[in-house]
Amino acid sequence: MKQVLHQSYEEGELMVIATIPNREGKSTRVTEFPATAQVDWVKIAACGSLLTGGLLLLSGQKRGGLVMAAAGTALALMDHEEALRDWWEAMPGYVDRAQSMLEQVQDVVENITEKGESLRRVLSRRTTAMPG
Repeated sequence: MKQVLHQSYEEGELMVIATIPNREGKSTRVTEFPATAQVDWVKIAACGSLLTGGLLLLSGQKRGGLVMAAAGTALALMDHEEALRDWWEAMPGYVDRAQSMLEQVQDVVENITEKGESLRRVLSRRTTAMPG
């Protein structure tokens, strides 16, 4: 450690004002940013926008939060253009499968409805046929 020294009023005496840590013992990883490292400003902007949007939404500012979240999402998607393109091309297949599943569910619901109606008819016949 280096010490900053100040000469006092009496000649020859030294007084310590501040202690400054010695930089020689520190690693360069902590004290210096490598010159070869590239900063991805798009990712930083996307994360910042998403974070800001979330905080705005939590604070009750819906419009501003949605705008910031949409901007952050758009910036994040810029970085994954190929994956987004693949997903967009696969979208019609997903829609077709979802539509097929909904049609199957609709058929099952109609079948259950028909069986319920026939069961009600059978039960109503039995109650009218039985003498009370």
